[in-house]
Formats: sequence, C-alpha cells, structure tokens
Amino acid sequence: MNKLKHFILWLDIPVEAADNHKISAYIDYLLDKRMSPKTINCHLGTIRGFYRYLRDEEDWEIANPVRKGKSLRLARPLPKHLRDEEVILLFRSVKSRRDCAMFMLMLRCGLRVEEVAHLNLNAIDYRQSRLFVYNGKGGKDRVVYMSNDASAALAEYLRVRRPTTRAKNVFLVEKGRCRGKPISVRGIQKRIEHYAKDCGIEVSCHQLRHTMATQLLNADADLVTIQDLLGHTRIKTTQRYCRVSNLKVQRDYHRAMQEVIKRTARDPRG
Repeated sequence: MNKLKHFILWLDIPVEAADNHKISAYIDYLLDKRMSPKTINCHLGTIRGFYRYLRDEEDWEIANPVRKGKSLRLARPLPKHLRDEEVILLFRSVKSRRDCAMFMLMLRCGLRVEEVAHLNLNAIDYRQSRLFVYNGKGGKDRVVYMSNDASAALAEYLRVRRPTTRAKNVFLVEKGRCRGKPISVRGIQKRIEHYAKDCGIEVSCHQLRHTMATQLLNADADLVTIQDLLGHTRIKTTQRYCRVSNLKVQRDYHRAMQEVIKRTARDPRG
C-alpha cells in the first residue's frame, strides 16, 4: 500500500487520466530518488495491479497505464572467480582422483558441470590434448584443450576407474547402490559443496569456469579465443569478463601509456 500511496501523492492529475507517458515520468522521478531498478519494478507491479483492480473489480472503463512487460532491466551480477590462493586451497582439500579430474576440467578447460557429467570416453583425444564436447549448451559441439595438469589428473583417475563397467561416461559414482553408474550433475555439485565447506571458501562448479576465463584474460589470451573455448554464442557474454579482469586492463594501460610517452615526450632542453 505504501508504494501505491507514494504514486497517488506524486500524481498531479486524476488517477483515470494517467497514461504511459506519466508512468515514464514517474520512473524518472524514482530514479532521481536513487531507487534501484528492482525496487522501481516493484512500484510498477503495484500500480499495474491497482489499475487492473479498478477495471476488473470496480468496472472502471480505464486503460492500464503500465503496459504489459514494462519494467527496468535488472543489472546482471558480474561473474565471480576464485583468487589464485583460493584455487590452491580448494585442490589441497580434494583427495579423490575422480573429483580432482572433474574440477580440473572445469578450471582448465572451461567445461560446464553438465558437460563434465556427460563426458564420454570417446571424446578424449590424448594425442592432441583435447576433448570433444558434443551437444553442449544450445546444442553446439566444440573442441576444448587440456592443460598438462588437467590431462595428468584425468589420466590418473582413469587408471583407477573400474574397468569392468560398461558405462561410457567418464565420471562414475564410486560408492553406494549407484556405484559404477554415471555421476549426475547434482552429484558433482554436492562434491564441490563438500569441499567448499571443508576448506572454508565459497565456490561452485560454475565459478571454476569463470575462473578459467578470467585467468586466461589476465594472461593476455584473445577474447575471441576465450569465447570459442567457453562455447559462448555471443562475444558480449565473454566481454563481461573484461569488467572482472582488472589486471589485464592495468597492464594494457601501462604498456600502452609507455608507448604514448615515448612518442610524445619532448627534450626539455628544446
């Protein structure tokens, strides 16, 4: 009711005379009050419901000034990534060869948790140190490459993986009645939740993927290369990592500025 009262007190014309332009003016007013888009959308929802009530319950012949779908776009949170010391702390706590291999494929290859769960033995190409990701997000196939430590972690796990199973999935359940069956997405998520609690850091499977992108960007990898490795359809999705990766921005600035100064510096003696 407070939101509706706020609108009525602001409105300088009869309620039935308000139109879409008046609502836009009200949004500007709320923005000037430094309200967040989320709060403003709550105001709009209340006003929309009020006019719907007048029309449907009170039989007013009135148009709803808050058009269907009218709302402010909410800011998407920036991807979170692990600091180097947090990566070290996480893997120190991982004792299982299987879990180490799963997490390494997310951290070094940028695999999504679903892609790890569905990874097939036939998708591993050790000679070229690469993996084939079939039917990834959006139904796309792509190739990702394995770093030396990721390749070693995967090989170490496969050496102890139960050879008697007929499952083609790489990662299998190791205990309980489902032993030998492919591990589920939720099963992988539970494992990282266990280690997060154990080592006292906030980490998720998707954060490992974000961490890979940020680390590559800080190491001066090309944005298009990162886009291809992560399987992003749009470069804009990958560009979001630029706002996270301040180290690369800092290095690029100082490197470029040194060149600018060299070209523009004048001899103080004339």
